[in-house]
Amino acid sequence: MSWLKRWEPEDPRFWKEEGSSRAWWTLAVTTFSLLTSFATWFVMSAVAVRLPAIGFKFDTMQLFWLAAMPGLAGGSMRLIHAFLIPIYGTRATLTVATFIKILPMIWLGFAVQNPETPYSHFLAISFLCGFGGGDFSSYMPSSSLFFPKRLQGTAMGLQAGIGNFGVSLVQFVTPWIIGFSILGAAGGPQLFTKATPVFAVKITKEVGVVRDVVVKDEGLAKVITVVKDKTGAVRDVVIAESDLTKGMKAEIKKNEAGTVTDVAVKKVVKKDIWLQNAAFWYLPWLLIAGVVCWVYLRSVPMKKPSFGKMLADMTDNKHAYFCTWTYIMTFGSFAGFSAAFPLMIKTIYGNIPGMDAALAPDPLKYAYLGPLIGSLVRFLGGPLSDKWGGSIFTQISGAGMIAGCLALIFGGYLAPTSLDQFPMFVAIMLWIFLMAGIGNFATFRQYPIIFAFSPRMGAQSLGWTGAWAAYGPFVFSSLIGGSITKYGSAAAFFAGAAVFYLIGSMINWVYYTKPGAERGDWGTGNTWWDKITEAERQKYINSNA
Repeated sequence: MSWLKRWEPEDPRFWKEEGSSRAWWTLAVTTFSLLTSFATWFVMSAVAVRLPAIGFKFDTMQLFWLAAMPGLAGGSMRLIHAFLIPIYGTRATLTVATFIKILPMIWLGFAVQNPETPYSHFLAISFLCGFGGGDFSSYMPSSSLFFPKRLQGTAMGLQAGIGNFGVSLVQFVTPWIIGFSILGAAGGPQLFTKATPVFAVKITKEVGVVRDVVVKDEGLAKVITVVKDKTGAVRDVVIAESDLTKGMKAEIKKNEAGTVTDVAVKKVVKKDIWLQNAAFWYLPWLLIAGVVCWVYLRSVPMKKPSFGKMLADMTDNKHAYFCTWTYIMTFGSFAGFSAAFPLMIKTIYGNIPGMDAALAPDPLKYAYLGPLIGSLVRFLGGPLSDKWGGSIFTQISGAGMIAGCLALIFGGYLAPTSLDQFPMFVAIMLWIFLMAGIGNFATFRQYPIIFAFSPRMGAQSLGWTGAWAAYGPFVFSSLIGGSITKYGSAAAFFAGAAVFYLIGSMINWVYYTKPGAERGDWGTGNTWWDKITEAERQKYINSNA
């Protein structure tokens, strides 16, 4: 049987005798599957930073678009998933959603092995990776149906927190897993090439022509010869072979007259990597997750309203719009920055004028920390929101992210002049991830309380708001990339984000946090629903049947 005959988690006896064990087992199975969803959703953000070094000729904005496309698909698919659970149930929906993610992983694994793979193919793969973000709007609403209201904050926090570890997993594991062959039959290695300027070689130009090349290192000066003509103009730079110059080359640019217009001496490091592993290693886990979902999951019976009714419940309700704003503020920020963070590190701190490129930070050594912190606080914070209510933590989240944005802007960390600014940049970004994580666990508790009169609408609100917030990777990556491309800095984006967070915080305070708020949540037994009479409750229930 796919559908349960009876499910009443608010009945203490039913919960003790039957409900609790099934609910927690369902949560364990769906959380494992959700972990694979988040990992496959963000795999392109980890792969994109490696593509230029293995021969793909993609510019900065193209790379940001690759990180953004999974967000576009994720948001669009969530709009669909928001309505699937009441119609098809937990078992069928989550099983199909798990197996379908195998397709982009196979395609990506083969695409990275050929530098001639068109950019359009990578855009398509990136879009399909977004399926891993889309099904979140089936996982969370489904799980919320299995638990009584008093435990929904804890359960949702656990699922979202552990599931979101998939983002850190992909960014942490990728640098390691691509370092060796694990699937010999699935393709050979790619040659990873990293060229860094040798800053001991200084170039002097006059009117666009190289007039002198000075080697300031004594050892290099003995093996690098600067050839000049009778007028003193540089004609060539010759590097003799030695242990000191191993992997070093001179790039000479000349105009039509043969005059040298630029010289760059670079140290080239080459090594084999297996970038296909970043995608292929998820295949067995997806297969296991899909089988487990089909074998062990069951669906909660509920009245099946029409699609039009479910859509109207959200589009005709002001609280659905308010919840959407605050969820974009919280989860949208978590997902958006998770996708953009690696490329932000590469773009902002990998090209500081005058910096030795060899010292540029490796994005994937730091990028996983943000999602890890955001996921961890979601995992731990659920019981806190059950005790004190979700709305106050949403308020703290908004204020904290505003402070983080302003610190990045006014501290000059988005237009650095020195690599010494990098540690503080990372610290502030981790603070923003922490605040976003706090808002995530808060809203999971908050939304079912706002729609306490209807478990179906409470579950649907999680799917609906999650759908719009899933556009975070698309919106954040494209706007951050556009801000850097147009203005040379991401400051414009963060200024806009601060304003967005301010409006979201004001909405949350007025409607859900201040004393006497319309749909306030101040902890278990102290919500707006607890404060109204039984007759008023019945009126809400009847009007939203």
